[in-house]
Amino acid sequence: MHRVPRGDGANRGSWWIGAVSGAAAVAIFLAVGEVFDGLSRSIPSPVVAVGDFGIDSADARTTKTVIDWFGSNDKLVLIIGIVAISLLLGAQTGVLGRRHRWLPPAVFVAFGVAGGLAVGRDPQASDGLGWLATVVAALCGWLSYELLRRRGLMHQSAAPALSGDRGGEPDRAESSPPPRRFARDEFVRWATGVAALAVLAAVGGRWLRGRASVSDERAEVAARLPPSAAASEPVAAVGEAVPGLSPYITPNGDFYRIDTAIVVPQVDPNQWRLQIGGMVDQPYELTLDDILAGDLVDRTVTISCVSNEIGGDLVGNAVWTGIPLSAVLEQAGIQPGADQVVGVSVDGWTAGFPTNVLDGDRTALVAVAMNGEPLPLAHGFPARLVVAGLYGYVSAVKWLAGIGLTSWDDFDGYWIPRGWSKEGPIKITSRIDAPRHGSRHTPGAVGIGGVAWAPTRGIGAVEVQLDEGDWTPAELGDVVSDETWVQWTMRPELDVGRHTIRVRAYDLSGEPQPSGPKPMRPDGAEGYHSIVLNIGE
Repeated sequence: MHRVPRGDGANRGSWWIGAVSGAAAVAIFLAVGEVFDGLSRSIPSPVVAVGDFGIDSADARTTKTVIDWFGSNDKLVLIIGIVAISLLLGAQTGVLGRRHRWLPPAVFVAFGVAGGLAVGRDPQASDGLGWLATVVAALCGWLSYELLRRRGLMHQSAAPALSGDRGGEPDRAESSPPPRRFARDEFVRWATGVAALAVLAAVGGRWLRGRASVSDERAEVAARLPPSAAASEPVAAVGEAVPGLSPYITPNGDFYRIDTAIVVPQVDPNQWRLQIGGMVDQPYELTLDDILAGDLVDRTVTISCVSNEIGGDLVGNAVWTGIPLSAVLEQAGIQPGADQVVGVSVDGWTAGFPTNVLDGDRTALVAVAMNGEPLPLAHGFPARLVVAGLYGYVSAVKWLAGIGLTSWDDFDGYWIPRGWSKEGPIKITSRIDAPRHGSRHTPGAVGIGGVAWAPTRGIGAVEVQLDEGDWTPAELGDVVSDETWVQWTMRPELDVGRHTIRVRAYDLSGEPQPSGPKPMRPDGAEGYHSIVLNIGE
């Protein structure tokens, strides 16, 4: 009987068993976390919690690089990256764990501690339940690893018996599979089962999370909203229609979404409270019932993201319903020296703007409805801030949890330390919606149209340039106020060839749109949007 020496090729060649065992066990850890997330709104997913920590901890350069590379897909890329790195760490742990038995349990302890700390940072999380969930997930991961490790040892030890009676040839039936191959196949079956269980658990957790949505509560709020007259206003006339032109009111389903929330917060409106505090005489709180029973107003306002590129679609015009922010703050009593309003989201995100923007007629609302229905979950249900004329990064706090007064120098909102300007007035901007860049058309009149905006200042004129020719005024549609965008159209005669179309706008005072070019950081992009059209027979 020959012995297989310890540490020979049979052992060294089975490194893949350790890698598969470690990766599958980490998959179980992640999946169990998703199940707990689905079972309770007070237990965030460890993956999401770590992702939130990464977003909050990133410096200005890293944040800029990620946004530049991935745009609005940055959160999806982050989640995929966290999962991939976790699985790779698990695989490496499994490989090294074949020689260092202490390493896998230590790594799973580290996973549990890191997950618990990340979950504990979430303002919506229950610290006790969050830690319990991550500890259980880590334990499940480690037990899965041990199960697969033991199955792997069976494969490694299953060397064929040798007999001297047949010249060293294995003494077994020709039709019987070698014991080593049999053990390998059994390990693969177990590993596949563990991986499949992890996938099913993760999918089940996401499904449970979907069932925990507050959509039903939102529907109950809809029945209590008063009819919105503004939401039923006719679309502003803009002459002959141009196919592809953005509607005056952006439908909720088409409205852009930019925020740092990896998962949309599910805020129970019946438990929600809005805290008013900081440098005020009388801190107090509002319930959703208080707001719905108040003097609600409808205001049509265009809002935009500071990271909107020239010609980009991170802008929209909607009818917002809510109570004036000035009334909310007056009830609290603003103290001398308080010259900044800070909004805080339920997930801890913050934005601040100067109190002097509330001195005039500018719309600033604690909004509870959008286009005649309760705020969509992704747009801040049950309440958010809407401030006309300011980019969202300094004003548009969704899933609003608190409003505080402070001095300008004592607090910076989330994006300010990350390299963005502290003041964020929306710039005069125009965009070509139709026709599409690079499209082909027959010679003759071609309908061209788009939108232009300068909220609180209004749009006084839009001009279009064909190739390098003169700038020609476009026809403007009607608007309900100077806080909304305006539709514009024109129908120039175009000959055969390749033509470049550019657009620029002026506000009501005659100030021109900045010609740029200037990147979006730190206070918004500048430049004229242009497209190329191909005119042929």
